[in-house]
Amino acid sequence: MTDTTSLPTSVPTPRQHDVVLATPDELRDRIRQLGKSAAQQNEPHFVAVREIVSRLAAQEGALLPILHEVQHALGFIPKEVVGVIADGLNLSRAEVHGVITYYHHFRSEPAGRHVLEVCRAESCQAMGSEAMWQHACYALGLPAEGGTASGGGITLQPVYCLGLCAMSPAAMLDGKPHARLSVQRIDALIDRAVEA
Repeated sequence: MTDTTSLPTSVPTPRQHDVVLATPDELRDRIRQLGKSAAQQNEPHFVAVREIVSRLAAQEGALLPILHEVQHALGFIPKEVVGVIADGLNLSRAEVHGVITYYHHFRSEPAGRHVLEVCRAESCQAMGSEAMWQHACYALGLPAEGGTASGGGITLQPVYCLGLCAMSPAAMLDGKPHARLSVQRIDALIDRAVEA
């Protein structure tokens, strides 16, 4: 049997000379600064991203407009700037990364000189886009999920609805839509991109 008379009956309260070293917000800021070098912060893409974030952070739902502008400015969203975006919006890196990976439009790696987006949504699938997609992957020597062809000439990526459902199957080459495609027409788009 244990003698309970020697156990404390209450939690000790802080004494006047006890000092709080940092608040949770201060600790979070200190952790965010770990591993960030001054040289890294002055690189052009960090400067560009900080400018975009500071300009757009006040608008409601700022994350998507910021991600679109960063990708437009840099061609992709580098993994190392995710923290800058997160800090500017008071979000976690995981939240920003989750949005980047959820939307197929955003890229974390540089794209090729030309980007061919093939719609793989239901309407286009019903009209043969899967055969086009597989053919394009094969023609460019890419795995089944697409990617950038060797030499960096063309990036093949899936999209899930271009809004051209009535003219399926559809694709976009460098932002220009192409509808009622076939394997032969997708070959012509690939040839045009590779030759350019």
